[in-house]
Amino acid sequence: MLATVPVPDKHVADYVEAAGEEAVERLREVARPLRGLRLLQLNSTSFGGGVAELLYTHVPLLNDLGIGTTWAVLQGSDDYFAVTKAVHNALQGQAVEWTPQMAATYWDRIVANAAEIPDDFDVHLVHDPQPAAVLRVLEEQGRRSGTWIWRCHIDLSAPHEPVWRFFEPLVNRYDAAIFTLPEFARPGIEGPRLAFIPPSIDPLSVKNRPVSPETIVEVLAAYGIDPARPIIVQVSRFDPWKDPLGVIDAYRLVRKEVPDVQLIMAGSLATDDPEGLRYLDLTEEHRAGDPDIHLFTNLQGVGDLEINVFQQAAWVIVQKSIREGFGLVVAEGMWKRKPVVGGNTGGIRLQVVDGVTGYLVDDVESCARRVVELLMDPALRDRMGQAGHERVRERFLSLRELEDHLRLIAELVGVGP
Repeated sequence: MLATVPVPDKHVADYVEAAGEEAVERLREVARPLRGLRLLQLNSTSFGGGVAELLYTHVPLLNDLGIGTTWAVLQGSDDYFAVTKAVHNALQGQAVEWTPQMAATYWDRIVANAAEIPDDFDVHLVHDPQPAAVLRVLEEQGRRSGTWIWRCHIDLSAPHEPVWRFFEPLVNRYDAAIFTLPEFARPGIEGPRLAFIPPSIDPLSVKNRPVSPETIVEVLAAYGIDPARPIIVQVSRFDPWKDPLGVIDAYRLVRKEVPDVQLIMAGSLATDDPEGLRYLDLTEEHRAGDPDIHLFTNLQGVGDLEINVFQQAAWVIVQKSIREGFGLVVAEGMWKRKPVVGGNTGGIRLQVVDGVTGYLVDDVESCARRVVELLMDPALRDRMGQAGHERVRERFLSLRELEDHLRLIAELVGVGP
């Protein structure tokens, strides 16, 4: 068996206040006929990035609902993760050279991992391209059992075609494929039943629960941030798709209008992202020693509590992505009643209602202009922040996503509430 990830206990009943009693009861009703079902969640890392965050909530809540859920992590290597990072970039549109050696590196780890997957699960939910090919190996070995679902968290609207041609026949072996948006599903996907389910945030997680004013001041002081001055925050991996250099350029334009503004850029360095350190170095170089640009990672002890504090302290949240499958940090900021200035792309468009909960922007100049507008207008910030909180409550909390997943599973296995 692959390495499994331990998770803390969570209980659906605890979500009544945040999500509402109706949402709790609806989820329980959908889960009832699935009690006793065994579900395997398979991805490539237990730490860093949105998929791991989702699973830390989904797995214990599914178990609380009586659906026996195990989270297993594919065992990779440095070469393998270099290949899958190139795959990730290619599927989001970057032209990469796809060589036979890269394919061989991918298959080597897939075959080794497939040998460790037991055959006693009823449903398998496989996340993203890293483990996508395990189903083909199991089928070729005559070991396929149960129902298989592929969940793509990537913006697949304009992939680099040579890489997508490699993955398309692998995806077509699945019983179902989940995408965040209809435009992410490619025309060549013909085998699986398609479902469109946005991700969600956990309102009770350490990252999203309320924080006392005293804790906010204490954490900011520990990291050298002045709580009395305006704060802009972007939380994300250090990754070219998140455009960290563009965020700094926008901040420099903002400073011309708001000279005392501070910028916090924070994110985790994930085990399956070998480019993270390189882009952190590039961002540090672009910072050029500016003491009001603060770059933080888990290497400096920044975890969920610190991220929560940074977002709570922000005057404006920025997520200036060039491509974005969803961007959980957008919903996190909105949940904390902060206006969000986000890149006009992918899943950010699904969350930010332009002019209502924040602004969608296409370039550095428009990003800076909208941030200045919000920094100068506290009433506008409050109004947009409250609208964003309500939008997340209605659409982007964990119970809704789990309900959508269970409805799909019930349909695939032939049961219903």
